[in-house]
Amino acid sequence: MNAVSQLDQVKTGPWNGGRSPWSVEYGKIMMWFFLLSDAFTFSSLLIYYGAQRFSKLTWPAPDKVFQSIPGIAEHGAPLVFVGIMTFILIMSSVTMVLAVEAGHRRSKKEVIGWMIATIIGGFMFLGCQAIEWTHLHHDGFWWGHIPSAEELKNFFLKPEDVSLVAAQQFANLFFTITGFHGFHVFSGVIINIIILVMTINGTFEKRGHYLMVEKVGLYWHFVDLVWVFVFTFFYLV
Repeated sequence: MNAVSQLDQVKTGPWNGGRSPWSVEYGKIMMWFFLLSDAFTFSSLLIYYGAQRFSKLTWPAPDKVFQSIPGIAEHGAPLVFVGIMTFILIMSSVTMVLAVEAGHRRSKKEVIGWMIATIIGGFMFLGCQAIEWTHLHHDGFWWGHIPSAEELKNFFLKPEDVSLVAAQQFANLFFTITGFHGFHVFSGVIINIIILVMTINGTFEKRGHYLMVEKVGLYWHFVDLVWVFVFTFFYLV
């Protein structure tokens, strides 16, 4: 079966529009349009965060805020836990690439295996994010809530740098942006599960192609790419 949709085939009628200007399957290009619009949303959030971050004289130091490994070490391990989270998400992107490649070869068994690995990676990332959120909430950070001025001294480079406004802006934006990204990861995991079930049921074998795996892969890679920017803005800058 031809993997090109009817919308991409040559139209010979006088009012049919002729040939599609892109050699891309219709559903795939629609996915690109969706990802472009989503990129605008994330860009707006991160630009606003950057504007707040650099308009303040002081800001909570990432090395101070994210210096614990929940359940293992409370202090002295800056950015280790988020590094583990990032590694897990990047590896899930690798397994998705392998699933797409197996789909091109129409290897159903390999697609199933790599999709399962991708789903596990997504759940692991979400679990790590839930642990990190719980830890920060225990420290006193939440939407509309921050630790006391005395406790905030532990999260700024110098005690005299403490700013209640900066701390509140940091808390609100951190939970909003990472939560928005986490929602995307969760949505991606659910979609991956649906695609996995369809693969197991032989849906794509009957269609003669695994283009849906590739479309979902585009979304998953986008989510991974966005995390690189979120990681940079919150944990490194």
